[in-house]
Amino acid sequence: MKRFALVGGLLAAGLAYASTPQFWEMSTFNDFLKGKFDGVSLGRDGRLSIAPKLETLFASEQPVIWSTAATPDGSLYVATGHRGRVFRIGQDGKAALVWTSDRPGVFAVATDAKGNVYAASSPDGKIYRLVNGTAVEYFDPKAKYIWSLAVAPDGVLYAGTGDGGKVFRITGPGQGEEYYNTTQNNVTSLILDAQGRLLAGTEPNGILYRITAKDKAFVLYDSSLPEIRAVSPMPDGSVLAVGLGGALAKKVTAAQAAAAGGAGAGGATFSTSITVTADSGAEIKPTDPKAAQQAQLPAAQNTAQPTVTSGLIDLSQIEKSAIYRINADNTVETLWSSKEENVYDILPAADGQLFFGTDANGRVYRLSADHKLTLFAQTNDAEAMRLLRWNGTLVAATANLGKLYALRGNNTAGSYESPVYDSNGVAQWGRLKWQGAQIAVRTRSGNSIRPDKTWSDWSEPLAESGGQISSPNARYLQYAVEFKNAGAFAENISASYLPQNLPPVIRSITVLTNLAAPAAQARQQSNNTASNVNSPYTVTVTDTGDAGPAASTGTPTQTLSRAATQQLTVTWNADDPEQDKLVYKLEYKGDGEQEWKTIRTATHENTLLLDGDALADGRYLFRVTASDKESNPPKAAREAELISAPVLIDNTPPVLSLGKPQRKGEEVDLDFSAQDAVSALRRAEYAVDGGSWLPIAPNDGILDSMKEDFHLHAGGLTPGEHTLVIRVADSGNNAALAKVVLR
Repeated sequence: MKRFALVGGLLAAGLAYASTPQFWEMSTFNDFLKGKFDGVSLGRDGRLSIAPKLETLFASEQPVIWSTAATPDGSLYVATGHRGRVFRIGQDGKAALVWTSDRPGVFAVATDAKGNVYAASSPDGKIYRLVNGTAVEYFDPKAKYIWSLAVAPDGVLYAGTGDGGKVFRITGPGQGEEYYNTTQNNVTSLILDAQGRLLAGTEPNGILYRITAKDKAFVLYDSSLPEIRAVSPMPDGSVLAVGLGGALAKKVTAAQAAAAGGAGAGGATFSTSITVTADSGAEIKPTDPKAAQQAQLPAAQNTAQPTVTSGLIDLSQIEKSAIYRINADNTVETLWSSKEENVYDILPAADGQLFFGTDANGRVYRLSADHKLTLFAQTNDAEAMRLLRWNGTLVAATANLGKLYALRGNNTAGSYESPVYDSNGVAQWGRLKWQGAQIAVRTRSGNSIRPDKTWSDWSEPLAESGGQISSPNARYLQYAVEFKNAGAFAENISASYLPQNLPPVIRSITVLTNLAAPAAQARQQSNNTASNVNSPYTVTVTDTGDAGPAASTGTPTQTLSRAATQQLTVTWNADDPEQDKLVYKLEYKGDGEQEWKTIRTATHENTLLLDGDALADGRYLFRVTASDKESNPPKAAREAELISAPVLIDNTPPVLSLGKPQRKGEEVDLDFSAQDAVSALRRAEYAVDGGSWLPIAPNDGILDSMKEDFHLHAGGLTPGEHTLVIRVADSGNNAALAKVVLR
């Protein structure tokens, strides 16, 4: 079988627009979530509306706010990095620097019922009590990191550390002991529940422990994510927890880089051995270390796993973060999960609502009691690290830069900027439609993937929904919505356009020669052959007693016809960027010919069968032209063409010229030549008395020309008559045979 293929194409030039309009529609929560929010919130139903007012309470001028803690007198303490500072913000909003650590990070700050303030520095730091603006060493756990602090109602202080993943119980200055060893790397969160039991979230195996006494704990939940970032006990005995895909490691790496550049007092170095890894945004939980760690758990620890009962929002495959509710009976619900955003903190509300902060432009979400999600506010900082209720106000602490935002009241105006839409070619813009009130909508367009100075200016506001887009024709489009007052809203926004009609693409042409006798014909030939071979004569019997025709006295010769008719199959692979219906034309041209000859036109098939004898022996080119004219007006229609690689058609066998055989006893010598008019010879062989075929080499040693000379020497011939058959085939697999009778 011969096979020829060529991949490539020639595209017709010219700019035209398709006849069928396309639509860019945004109506769902996920559609709008990809845009930029400024004073605008997004409901689960895909409605944009005015968000709570975002007021900057405090700007630390530090990269990140790691921790916050309020005192009974209403003051708020804020711990930052990468300068290791602690600030106090009074009820009047005035901020003051309280302490600067000699370490680059203060990851945890806590207060007790008496107003005492504790701060933990890292790495290789200590726990300090801040008294009248002075930091007094309180306890040294001799740990690389101190990630978390929690104070019990009786004033006992607990500290979660790393590397080593230990929890310390501290009862006074210098008075503390190891309370529980989690065998994890880091204890990333600590909090006490209503019964005074300590809840500890860990990393890198994402285990949440409930510690009830020294060296006694229960695994409350084993997450599929590497880190339990935040924990919140609920009045009904359930526990809310955040599973995170390695954000701690990322934060520590950033802090390490900052410290290496000389940040922080004393030129402290910042290093970590956290082993969480990430690949394309999916954090993979280590397996072997976890097995070893679980084997080391104390005998008193119950490691039974809770039952996961339901996943309410978007839980599939591997998440970057998730919010879990561990019920009082240890069953678990996944309230929310994401493959795109990391959740850093949660804040339950009295009415059953839940607020949480993420790393998507410092967003704050609200999850209602019936699991309806709202993008509540967007700070447009890198991360919303901590959430708290301070003096009756919802406050978000952010990173890069570290700020405190108060969310209270409502904005009187806001704006939303859509993601950039790609029409995949220069488009002619149509009309922009929306549903809403008290809004103004503008558009802009460009041909670079990100809006820059090459884009058009924002257009004038469209007078009403359904107005014509005035931005220049281009590949990319963006719109902005301005919200004019507290009652403004927008939803179901769509833009129509005519895409540039791109030409079809012909990707390949394949030409095959094959045997194509119909199956029925082959079966008939087989039946006829069997009948002829097995029945040398025929006897006819009738029920009339009359004799039939006299049988022939001779035996007719059986003629074996050619097994099949050779056919030529031409196939091509083509498609259209706009999925337009394509119509094809197939042409050919032989060597020495100047013009293309049409074989088939106006066909929708991409395969054509030709009789192999329809084209004489020789070398040919085939050309396929594809057009989308049946889907577009004449002026907009586009074409593409592709020419195949040269195809050699050879249906004629070589010619054999035999010399006179020379037999001597059991040996014979024979000289002969073979010549083909079109293609090179590819195979020469002989057989004696119908035996196996044996190859023959040409005299020059290489079978590569259209004419070759051969010398055949055969031995082992017994006395008597023998039949010698010679077969030579060309590149088209056409074979010539000759017979010699040896006596």
